[in-house]
Amino acid sequence: MDFDKAATFFPFVIYLIFLLYKIVDKRRNQCCYLIHYECHKPSDDRKLGIKFSGDMIARNRNLGIAEHKFLLRAIINSGIGEETYVPRNIIECREDSSTLEDAIAEMDEFFIDTLDKLFEKNAVSPQEIDVLVVNVALLAAVPSLSARIVSHYKMRDDIKTFNLSGMGCSASLISINLVENIFKSRKNVFAVVITSESIAPNWYTGNDKSMILTNCLFRSGGCSMLLTNNRALRSRAKLRLKCLVRTHLGSIDESHTCCLQKEDDQGRLGFFLSKNLPKTATRAFTKNIIYLAPKVVPLKELIRYVVSKIFTKRTLNLKSGIDHFCLHPGGTAVIQEVRVKLGLSDKDVEPSKMTLHRFGNTSASSLWYVLGYMEAKKRLKKGNKVWMVSFGSGFKCNSCVWEVARDLEDGNVWGDKIDNYPPENMANPYMEQYGWVYEANLKPLVAQYGKNKNI
Repeated sequence: MDFDKAATFFPFVIYLIFLLYKIVDKRRNQCCYLIHYECHKPSDDRKLGIKFSGDMIARNRNLGIAEHKFLLRAIINSGIGEETYVPRNIIECREDSSTLEDAIAEMDEFFIDTLDKLFEKNAVSPQEIDVLVVNVALLAAVPSLSARIVSHYKMRDDIKTFNLSGMGCSASLISINLVENIFKSRKNVFAVVITSESIAPNWYTGNDKSMILTNCLFRSGGCSMLLTNNRALRSRAKLRLKCLVRTHLGSIDESHTCCLQKEDDQGRLGFFLSKNLPKTATRAFTKNIIYLAPKVVPLKELIRYVVSKIFTKRTLNLKSGIDHFCLHPGGTAVIQEVRVKLGLSDKDVEPSKMTLHRFGNTSASSLWYVLGYMEAKKRLKKGNKVWMVSFGSGFKCNSCVWEVARDLEDGNVWGDKIDNYPPENMANPYMEQYGWVYEANLKPLVAQYGKNKNI
């Protein structure tokens, strides 16, 4: 044996082994596991019942007959039930005089509830958290909400914090994407993502129909998530992130302005929804699917779709690569539009419809209530693929696919009511109470709201 040649070749072999190890090790750290998530269920004294909804509309002296009827019809058709939650200032009839303190109190109640449970259930100390990401679109407090959380839990001084605002209903997946990218450069990291929306100071009290509609859909809620890239903890994980796709149509003026925070003609702050919103959402959704489909749909189905598309209007069968559809419950129209476009069944969209009914649109946290419904129903089995789809101002469509790491059956925030869903008879209590708005006779309206100077 030529030892001189072996001695020359040996360091090269060691270098190749080392290089291979680095490549494998780098890929190992790129895993993103969801260990646990906690959705917020406010206390019962914050429920927005049927009668209270009507009384709240009645006390808005900026509304006339047309606006009253419009709002009541919107509530009837919203798909929202009678057990959703609103901030305390609205329950206390102070929606037109909210303060920064109201907004902070709403956030404190949410994050303390969910984070306390998150840390306790997973035996993780706040001091073990390496990365903290907070997203609340309509509240940019100083110090930031992330700083407020660090202060409350006395987290480490080297923690990396991020505070996102203005991202709308798709912000939680943006936060997940941020954490995913951090995981690629750091090992064995614990990250917490906190997502909610500030309703307290953003309740619209004017009479612009394009702005009062949000009052019918948006409700209080939020979710805190614990994620890691530590492979030693993968047995504790609920989900593993497979892919995430973000689509942004902000370069198109029509898309950029279809939903935005603004003041009306009287200077009242609110959230504007354009008539172009459905068209914009469809455009963003279509582009998002184009990038997502090759990542999740089997090649056989993609080829079949492309070939058949030449001769027919065949819909891409996403069910060939997806088991569960976690759609943003932005409203009955949004859910129905996605259901038709993807050829989904009523059972596929049931979790989103039931979430809208029970909790309303809680903005970026809505997806996690939908996921919680699936888990409470014991539908999530090991190996299943879950597709999350969200829409947000800007205009954005963000989606991701999770793989279920083990059979899941936590009752979570749905635990006490899950057996009641879906109801055998999906009655509409708002129709029973306010169905008279569809009649030409205005006497019920005058009788109920006669004290309003505009009636």
